[in-house]
Amino acid sequence: MSTLGFCDLTISYDGDCAVKSFNNLVNSGEWLCLIGPNGAGKSSVLRAAAGLVKYSGSVAIDQKEIPTTSAKWRAQHIAYVPQTPLIPAEMTVYEYVLLGRNPYIKHFASETTQDIDVIEKVMTRLDLTQFAKRMVGTLSGGERQRLVIARALAQEAPVLLLDEPTAALDIGHQQQALELVDALRREQGLTVISAMHDLTLAGLYADRLVLMHHGACVASGNAQNVLRSEILAEFYGVSARVHHEPDGTVVVIPQRSSSN
Repeated sequence: MSTLGFCDLTISYDGDCAVKSFNNLVNSGEWLCLIGPNGAGKSSVLRAAAGLVKYSGSVAIDQKEIPTTSAKWRAQHIAYVPQTPLIPAEMTVYEYVLLGRNPYIKHFASETTQDIDVIEKVMTRLDLTQFAKRMVGTLSGGERQRLVIARALAQEAPVLLLDEPTAALDIGHQQQALELVDALRREQGLTVISAMHDLTLAGLYADRLVLMHHGACVASGNAQNVLRSEILAEFYGVSARVHHEPDGTVVVIPQRSSSN
């Protein structure tokens, strides 16, 4: 169980500021979802937490600053699903998911029965077992996306970073993947941060939402407070109807512009 904290996180690329003084604290077992239009800085926040970009300010897991940690430590504590993962085509599905166990397998050693058990459980829950011997290069886009999520979950890291994890998935596998993440964070106290464009799914699964715009946080809170038609109109430039279900679910429904 781990807490991930951001303090005045600022990221620039070639002099252009992508993230401005981002502050947040995500506790063990909590799911924070970053939302916002393209270029808002969501992916940059996740990349900083994964130790992949330079930044000013602080990003720390249990007060341990990310840049001071080793690659092995990060692999054991942070699992990251990028928006556009690089996947080697000449590898079987099983072999690729097994890569998630690398932080725990000693050099020149083979996977243990525990490693095998973790992999089989994750693959079963993400409906990948039938593809175990298939070459990764033969999979569809949605199947590859589930594969990347499976590898990340096989790491059993206490912090899980998800950048558009359901973008290539059909509605059934979207629910399957998010339900698994939700179950694991409740069972194991995972700290989850995701970036998502599907606002209804974001509000359905995350405890808190942070709306980013031009690199800054412009709204934060639960789905009922953030997913409001006037807020979406201001920062997304979209006309949308927001419907509140009796169970608290917030559904965002884009509306067609009236034609003259």
